[in-house]
Amino acid sequence: MVLPVYIRPLLALLVMAAIVGIAVVVLRNSPQGSTPVMSVNQQLPNNIDVALKKAHFSEIQDGLVVWELVAERVDYDKSGNVAYLSDIRMEFQHTRSQGAVTVTADKGEYSSLSKTVRLNGHVHVVTEDGASFETSSIIYKGVNAQFSTADPVIFRQQRLQLTAVGMDLGVKNQRAHFISSVEATIIQD
Repeated sequence: MVLPVYIRPLLALLVMAAIVGIAVVVLRNSPQGSTPVMSVNQQLPNNIDVALKKAHFSEIQDGLVVWELVAERVDYDKSGNVAYLSDIRMEFQHTRSQGAVTVTADKGEYSSLSKTVRLNGHVHVVTEDGASFETSSIIYKGVNAQFSTADPVIFRQQRLQLTAVGMDLGVKNQRAHFISSVEATIIQD
C-alpha cells in the first residue's frame, strides 16, 4: 500500500513521464527532411526593414473606403515611408457618382507620405462599365484621385479599341485624356 504522503510526488512523476513520452513520439515521427527556418534578417536586402505577405492598404475619406489595395508581398524600407509591393490588386469602391474601378499590376510602390501608388508590369485597369486600359506603368496620385502614365496605352470598350502614348484618368469622373499618337479602331461585328 502506498502512503498518502507519496501520492502527489508519484502523480507528478507519472505526468512528467507521460510528457517526455509524447515529446519523444512527436520528435521521432517528425519529417527528417524538413528545411530549417531562416531568420528574417537573412532573407531581406539591406534597405528593407520588414516584409509581409498578403498585406492590405486602404484610404478612407469621410468615413468611407475610397480604395483598397491587396499585395501578395510587401517590403518596407528602413524609413518606413515606402512600401514595395508585388502581385497587386487595387479596388476603388462604387459610389453614387462613379462606378467601381479595379487595377492589377505585377509590382509597385506605395508612399504613405504623398499618397502615391506607382504600379509597374502588366498594369490592367478595368471600370465597372467595361472599359479597360493596359499599359506597362501608371501612377495613382491620391491628392487629385488621378492615374497618369507617359507609356503606351491600349484602351478597349465594346467595339472601340484605341492606342495612345500617355494618358490621364480621373477616378471620380472616370474620364480619360489621351496625350499623343492617338489611333482608334472600331471593330466590326
